[in-house]
Amino acid sequence: MKTNEGKVDRIFRIILGLGLLSLVFIGPQTLWGLVGLVLLLTGLMGFCPLYRVFGFATCPLK
Repeated sequence: MKTNEGKVDRIFRIILGLGLLSLVFIGPQTLWGLVGLVLLLTGLMGFCPLYRVFGFATCPLK
């Protein structure tokens, strides 16, 4: 898996993922917060499968 997310994109995904994941434990306590797990994992790995499918990348060109 080749990295296809830039630094800003990854940081945004990690922060948003943690925020959504916290909804499972505090706040409305809904399972919709598990969507944050997907964002957190893709942010940590630096790879988004949907970016690959659509040929999109936010990482700088090498």
